[in-house]
Amino acid sequence: MSGILVAGLINIETTLRVEGFPIVYEPVRYPFYGVSSSVSGVGYNVAKALGALGEDVRLAAMIGRDDAGQLVYRRLRADGIAAGFVIDELEQTPQSVILYDAEGRRQINVDLKDIQDRGYPPALFEQAAQGCPCAVLCNINFARPFLDVMQARGVPIATDVHAIADLDDDYNRDYMRAAQILFMSDERLPCPPEDWVRRVWERYKAEIVVVGLGAQGALLGVRSADCLERLPAVQTRPIVSTIGAGDALFACFVALYHRTGDPYLALRKAMVFASYKIGVASAAEGFLDTAALDELYAQVAGG
Repeated sequence: MSGILVAGLINIETTLRVEGFPIVYEPVRYPFYGVSSSVSGVGYNVAKALGALGEDVRLAAMIGRDDAGQLVYRRLRADGIAAGFVIDELEQTPQSVILYDAEGRRQINVDLKDIQDRGYPPALFEQAAQGCPCAVLCNINFARPFLDVMQARGVPIATDVHAIADLDDDYNRDYMRAAQILFMSDERLPCPPEDWVRRVWERYKAEIVVVGLGAQGALLGVRSADCLERLPAVQTRPIVSTIGAGDALFACFVALYHRTGDPYLALRKAMVFASYKIGVASAAEGFLDTAALDELYAQVAGG
């Protein structure tokens, strides 16, 4: 089976549990078991989640020629993710520090180093893209040139533009223009999500638009059916952190929509997948496999 192509960020993520926001100044804190570091980043999170669901994944990414980059390679091997298209072309591997509290709020601090100014080798991307039935092109600069490449081949593109507020956003406009599956958060939307989706459809070609609504669930827009449907959130285990919930939702939807062509079922199952994932702190942990997801979904749907 041809693999799903993922082009996106890999970084070293450090999470820190805090009592709440705003943060009260203290010269020293001792949050026992509240600090953790792991390999993460949107590209890695999506690739790992797809792999957990049984998909063959080709991950195109850039990391640093440093100790952190070697840690990434070890983690890829441990997770069974092929590293042939992950190249150490940067001086330093990107990093993030994420503060989160018990209410599900988080502050994400991302240091991309020089990745936004570096290009991914076109010939290597060509190898990664051979025979791929769909492409997840994350909104990182090195993936931008390949939007036109995959469109020209008629390969469906899925992307997540995260917290967005403007249809003409300079950074994300290319991704919105190319995507057939388009995800985003409602955190910065200038209007109700339903109105926003209709504006997206007026401007861009996306067939499927999903808006994450946080604790309120998600909004699914299916252009061909002129359908806008809100799906309520589900809770499958106690919430530890909402970090990575959007990546999990996105990845699971892509996998299941790719298999079934049913966006409604894909999103309902993806919401269960994401709800289980947020029972851990790291953005790259807590992913169900297909059998476990089916079992949990049956319990949720039956209840």
